[in-house]
Amino acid sequence: MTSEDLADLLSALPLPALVIGQGARILAMNTLGVHLLGAGLEGRHYITALRQPALLDAIETVMRDGVARSVEYFSHDGDHDTTFAAHVAVAGTGLLVSFEDRTAAQDADQMRRDFVANVSHELRTPLTALLGYIETLQGPARDDAAARERFLSTMAAEAQRMNRLVSDLLSLSRVEADARLRPTGEVDLTAVVSQSIALLSSQAQERDVEISFERPETPVMMQGDEDQLRQVFSNLVENAIKYGGNRVRIEMVVDPRMAALRGPGVRVDVTDNGAGIDSIHLPRLTQRFYRVDTHRSREVGGTGLGLAIVKHIVSRHRGRLRMSSQQGQGSRFSVLLPAKSAPDP
Repeated sequence: MTSEDLADLLSALPLPALVIGQGARILAMNTLGVHLLGAGLEGRHYITALRQPALLDAIETVMRDGVARSVEYFSHDGDHDTTFAAHVAVAGTGLLVSFEDRTAAQDADQMRRDFVANVSHELRTPLTALLGYIETLQGPARDDAAARERFLSTMAAEAQRMNRLVSDLLSLSRVEADARLRPTGEVDLTAVVSQSIALLSSQAQERDVEISFERPETPVMMQGDEDQLRQVFSNLVENAIKYGGNRVRIEMVVDPRMAALRGPGVRVDVTDNGAGIDSIHLPRLTQRFYRVDTHRSREVGGTGLGLAIVKHIVSRHRGRLRMSSQQGQGSRFSVLLPAKSAPDP
């Protein structure tokens, strides 16, 4: 079989692949293989072309005993590191080396490990506090009424913190489970935002935060899940109250031709006049358990999951979440959602 025939055969494979001949030289590669390993490798000795010791050892071993093997092969796509499973097997009088991209699977495994570690850490802190207070109440503070009241108050706060964390974890799980299901309900977004503000009005008064809402005169209708949308705006407004300054401004604007959504849409901006967020944090704000200020977040009852939930809900509604902030000038969180087009007159 000629090298052209081999190249045609390899081109049918959905994986990067190459064939090593009896002279230990690369006979042919497919286009995917060229993208992964580089051009101009045909005719070269496989050692000078592949280089990575684990893969070279696998090739030499398969040449000796004929038993297929798989090893990890590491590469870089320009933006981040990638990992492949390199499969080496006898093919006729030569060897077939193919590369299966395992980057996504490894990233998913790492995300699961990080998630379990983060949940364990978040639960361990309040649990340790509760166990410590219980031990104290059972021992030295058994008959100290003042200490008992103080400890019970702290224990209640820690229990509420765990309850919020579990509640947010369940919400995130439900949202992720429904990610591919398009909402079918008809929702008045103006009413949803108004209800979210009303639910948080007492919290705003306690913190002396002024809330204003600028909205269209007519209802803004869209297809969506009312409870989830209320969760989005309750979360964003509550964050602005907790972490912003003394003013929160909500503005709703309807755009019949919103470029980001390629159709009619509505943009809801939640803007505060707080200390702002350093731009280096903005790309990571929607990651699970990511906090700009861990101590302050826990003090005000944050779980680190709120914006992750917001992002998933907005994505489920085929919308966009935009964030902008400058230190000392406050922050703006914008939600862009598809809206129903106005009826013909």
